[in-house]
Amino acid sequence: MQYQVQEMLRLERIFEPEGIQQELDVYNPLIPDGNNWKATFMVEYEDVEERRVRLPPDRHREDRLVQAEGYDKVFAICNEDLDRETEDKTSAVHFMRFEFTPEMVAAIKQGATVRAGIDHPNYHEQVKLTPQVRDSLAGDLR
Repeated sequence: MQYQVQEMLRLERIFEPEGIQQELDVYNPLIPDGNNWKATFMVEYEDVEERRVRLPPDRHREDRLVQAEGYDKVFAICNEDLDRETEDKTSAVHFMRFEFTPEMVAAIKQGATVRAGIDHPNYHEQVKLTPQVRDSLAGDLR
């Protein structure tokens, strides 16, 4: 997050304390608090027309999930910062939070298999996190 904020300050040429605080206020909610993982999900269509056509039917594709072996799926809580969809379309960028129970946190930290994926009528995919990725993410948990 630190590097993201620094990059935004550099790109937008923000040097005043008020502007810096505004950037911090935008990005600080994306920092995990010990019981969750936070992520950004982006759907990219380079062609504007394709984006216009494809985003509407894929509404709610941002409802991704994480599952620790032996526990229920944890679905993302999305876009708490602002509403990113209408009846006609969804945003290409979504901010997600995955909340875990203390038992799930303990299992993940002890090396439980973790899967992440999307369970949507138009798109279904699930991957097993490598031990290195799982352990790195477990470092964000208490």
